[in-house]
Formats: sequence, C-alpha cells, structure tokens
Amino acid sequence: MNDSFMPSVPAEGDDAVAVGGRDIIRRKGDWSLTPAQLESRALIQRDALSRPEVDAFRELRTKLLAMTDGNAVTLVVPVSAGSGGSFVSRNLAAALAFEESRTALLIDCDLRNPSQHTTLQVDPDQGGLVDYLDGPDAQLASLIYDTGMPGLQLLPVGNAPEAGGEYFSSFRMRLLLDTLRSHNPECHIFLDGPPVRGTPDARILAELADVVILVAGYGRDTPSAIAQAAANFAPEKFAGVVFNEGV
Repeated sequence: MNDSFMPSVPAEGDDAVAVGGRDIIRRKGDWSLTPAQLESRALIQRDALSRPEVDAFRELRTKLLAMTDGNAVTLVVPVSAGSGGSFVSRNLAAALAFEESRTALLIDCDLRNPSQHTTLQVDPDQGGLVDYLDGPDAQLASLIYDTGMPGLQLLPVGNAPEAGGEYFSSFRMRLLLDTLRSHNPECHIFLDGPPVRGTPDARILAELADVVILVAGYGRDTPSAIAQAAANFAPEKFAGVVFNEGV
C-alpha cells in the first residue's frame, strides 16, 4: 500500500460502557486471533513491525490522531469499486485499536456491497446497522460484534435494504453516532463507505463524519477521477488520499 495522507486542515474501569443496562462498546478483552487467522481476515498484525503495510497504517493512524480529538468519526471511501476502501478502513481501525487506551468500532456502510462481516468472518446473526435504523426497539449492543482482535469491533450492515442513502440521512443514524460517541469517549468510529462514483451515499455520510479519507486504487483510478471524487467533500473535513496497491 502506498499512501499520501495530507491533512487540510482513555478511560480505565469496567469492562464495558452501558446504556440502559446494556453493554455497547466492550473494552479490551483477552480474545485474540492467531497470525494465520489475522492473515485470513486481511488484518495487519501488531507484532509484524517489519512489514511495510503495518508501518504505513501506523503512520496513517498517527496523522489521523493528530487531526482529531477524542472519539472522532472517520469516513473512509474509495474513488471507485475495487480501489480497496474496505481494506484501508478495516486496517486503519485495527491500527488504532493497537493503542492500549483506545478502541475502534468499524461500521460497514456499504449497503449495496457489504463485505466486512464476510472478510472478518463474523456471523451477524442478530442483524446489524440496517436493523437498528429500521427498528426502534432494536438493542444496539446486540448488533455490535467482536472481531477477535482486542479493541476492534464491528457493526455490520445486517439485513440488506432496498433503499440507500435515505438510511444515512435519517434521525436514527444521527442518534446512533451521537449515542456511541457520548457513551464511549475512548472509541474512534470508522465508517466504511461505498464508492464515491455511482451513488450519493458517500456524500451523505460525509455530513456525519469529522474526517473524510479517500482511497484511490494505485494505477487504477486516474488523477481526474480522484480530483472529481475529492471535490464531493468539504475542504475542512477532507484529510487526503490514500493510494492503495494490490488489494
């Protein structure tokens, strides 16, 4: 992975934070994946210090933390399908979870082509994001799943919807993010968004985010396509472009 990330612009205690008696974001646990399991889930490994991609994501994490304050919401979107946006969002979240005092929640917001639960080998048997947005009685805590990597949890898409961006402009979506942020001050939220080209979803999600990172396929997305995609986002939120190669 080649990156060009040019910005334009920890609590101790219980094992979980609860709302209404229900746990939402669990703190660091003892569960862990083996190196082979991490590899099969396309996740970077904390101890693989010599691997270039691990160093790249650590550097991106450092730059991101310098730009944000506390439990920020970061939107990661690809220029086009196949550029590797889900790979970058997943591993940037993992790199942040390496920090002892922080946790990361990855929310799959690619309603048309959700992939995070499949790649992370998580069975969303209780549902996910769409189930929460559709159901006023849905219990958020039951829709957030452990990934096997300490500090990294997943809110998958859940039941595939027929509608698209209408979900992201709803009151329930804003309530979700406000609830997570207010009750989990040490948790950084990552939105894995759909490609910029083709749907308005990425632009709608950008309204909810503090920071937007654009992922371009190295040698795949043209400079004009990258510039057109970047123009969709407010300059004060747009962090820059990550050039992803080979994933």
